[in-house]
Amino acid sequence: MKKFFVIFFCLIGISCYIFGEVKYNTEKYCLVQGGTFIMGIIDENENQLPKYIVTLNYNYIMGKYEITFEEYDLYCEQNDLDLPGDEGWGRGKRPVINIKWIDAVKYCNWLSKIEGLQPAYDKNNNFLDKEGNITTDITKVEGYRLPTEAEWEFAARGGNLSNNYKYSGSNNIDEVAWYKDNSKKMTHEVGTKFPNELEIYDMSGNVWEFCNDFSENLSNKEVLNPLGPSQGFTRIWRGGGWYGGIKGNLVTFRGSFTPGKSSDYLGFRICRTE
Repeated sequence: MKKFFVIFFCLIGISCYIFGEVKYNTEKYCLVQGGTFIMGIIDENENQLPKYIVTLNYNYIMGKYEITFEEYDLYCEQNDLDLPGDEGWGRGKRPVINIKWIDAVKYCNWLSKIEGLQPAYDKNNNFLDKEGNITTDITKVEGYRLPTEAEWEFAARGGNLSNNYKYSGSNNIDEVAWYKDNSKKMTHEVGTKFPNELEIYDMSGNVWEFCNDFSENLSNKEVLNPLGPSQGFTRIWRGGGWYGGIKGNLVTFRGSFTPGKSSDYLGFRICRTE
C-alpha cells in the first residue's frame, strides 16, 4: 500500500500547502502570469479572424505536457473504468486519446478531489468556486479544469515571454511539433520536441487539445478573462495534431467538435487558477 501511494503521488505531481502558500510540481506544471495580448490573426484564415485584445488579470498553472496514458490509465483503474484504446501505438507517456470532452472534465474533478481541492465542475459542467457555488468568475475556481480558449492561446504563444512565433515555441514547425509530415501517422511521447518560451511542450502538434469554451466567432472587442458563450452545441479544440498540416498547428488556429466525440487525434492538458 505504501509503495502504491508513493508511485501514485509521483505520477500526478500532487500539490501541497506549505506555510499558507500553494506549491505545485514544477516538473509537471508551469506558471503562466497574467497579461494582455492580441488574440487571433497570424495569417488570413477564417478560423483566426478577427484579432482582439484579451486581458487575463490572474495567474494560472498550465500542464507542461498533455495528459498521458500513464496518468489517465491510473484514473481509470482507480475508478473501475474501461481503458481508452491506443490504436496499437503504445501507451505510457504518449498523450491519451480516444476519450470524450466529458471524460477529460471527470478526470479534472477526480484529480482535484485527490489533491484536496474543490472540484471545478458540477454535474452540468458549470464552474464552481471554492465553496462549491456556481460561478462565472474564473479567478474563483480552485480545482483542475480544462483551459479556456484564451488561456490556451496565451500559454501557447509563450505568455509574457512571447517571441510571437507562428507555432508554439518556434517559427520552424519541425522543431516543436509532431504533425502530418513527421509523425509517421501516430502520436509520440510527450515532451520529445522543443518547448515554448514558458517550457510548455506540444502545444503545437501531437494531439488536438480540448478547451473549456463553447465555440463562437471571435469578436473584435477588448475583453477581460473571457469564458466564451454560456451555451452551445460544440466545444473548441486547439493546437493541431499528428495528422494535421502546417496551418492547423498555428497557435491561432481554431477548431470545434461535438463534446460526445472521441478520436485518435483528440487529447487534453489541464490547468488551474493559481
